[in-house]
Amino acid sequence: MKLSDLLKYDEDLKLEKKTVIILRWIALIGQLITIYVVHFFVKFDLPLIFCSLTIFFGGVTNIFVQFGINKNQLNNTESTILLFYDVIQLAVLLYLTGGVTNPFIVFLIVPAIISSTLLNLSSTFFLSFITSIALLLLTFNFLPLPSDGNLHFHVPDFYILSIPISLNIVLIFLSYFGFRFGYEARKRGNALSRLELILAKEQELESIGHQAAAAAHSLGTPLSTITVIAKELKKENVKSKEFNDDIDTLLEQARKCGVILKKISQNKIVEDDYMINISLQDLLNEISTSFEEISEKKINLNLAKTSKKIPIKRSPEITYGIRNFVGNAVKFSKKNINIDLYSEDGKTRIEISDDGPGFPDDISKIIGEPYIASKVKKYKSKSGLGLGTFIGKTLLERKKAEIEFSKSELGGALVEITWKNSDLIAKQ
Repeated sequence: MKLSDLLKYDEDLKLEKKTVIILRWIALIGQLITIYVVHFFVKFDLPLIFCSLTIFFGGVTNIFVQFGINKNQLNNTESTILLFYDVIQLAVLLYLTGGVTNPFIVFLIVPAIISSTLLNLSSTFFLSFITSIALLLLTFNFLPLPSDGNLHFHVPDFYILSIPISLNIVLIFLSYFGFRFGYEARKRGNALSRLELILAKEQELESIGHQAAAAAHSLGTPLSTITVIAKELKKENVKSKEFNDDIDTLLEQARKCGVILKKISQNKIVEDDYMINISLQDLLNEISTSFEEISEKKINLNLAKTSKKIPIKRSPEITYGIRNFVGNAVKFSKKNINIDLYSEDGKTRIEISDDGPGFPDDISKIIGEPYIASKVKKYKSKSGLGLGTFIGKTLLERKKAEIEFSKSELGGALVEITWKNSDLIAKQ
């Protein structure tokens, strides 16, 4: 993946302030215990006052963050500044206690690794650069490694140089691994959030359909009552023309309300049984018809290869998933889209194919993943970031479908959606 692609998602990420504070207290207390154990129990000589002051200032910054910043999350910039300070604070402490010859030098790369997993790419580059500079400085500038005065730690120069080189290699490896892990996790999390939102909207529309049907049924009775009473009033007041005109208006409005409710009953799903149970053939017919109304392209729906109706439970996942792939076929096709339904050997399969350009070669192996885009020019104008395909695939897989992407006989894309009949067909 190119750097320019990664920078598109170089978003302002946030860290929980409480988590950061706890981790920093653990680090600072660990530093303090190590320094005092080495000095008072191991009896090694070291600049205790300067080391204590370095740790003390780290504690002051932590107290400031805890009580001076009145929010629960630290944005990407604030988190980067805090980790930058941690690198400097630890570098100073290591300078006082042996530099790269101190075995605790490995902790210097920790802030950059944290950044690679939880913060954006710019922060990771910045902290990795600062860490590398600190390692370089600590290779040639440091106070002697603490000892009891009789032991002097001497090693060849090439060994000293190998320490920062090895740590830089580890830093590059872990930073890349951490960034890719965090990036993929955030990418998939964002895509799943979009999926949940779409699914919630589908369920909301389904609920509205029920409510509209219930309203049409419930309002029918009071409207009939109003009509009957209005007619009776008209019979009793034959002589009053003005009164009769008002009653005629009331009857006309009641009639219009009846017409509106009739249309709602026809366009919305009235019977619960119909709402829940539908055949796969009827669902495919509904979907293809809806696209034919908004597109001039020809959709060939072939249901003749199935001998009988396939009853299923209507669900937003199946409806949206199939609609998504049919919509993509309509979008990318030149003239023709084929939708074929097969049911054989205990399995049901839907094949959606088109005569468009097909799947781009550069992303053909990762179709179905979120946030992917082809670099081929002829696809750029129509293709997005692969979210629609990811959402459709994930929704159908929730309903135990298997999705395969390949090239169709028409020369374009082919999507195969397959279920075991035991997973798809509704139990009667």
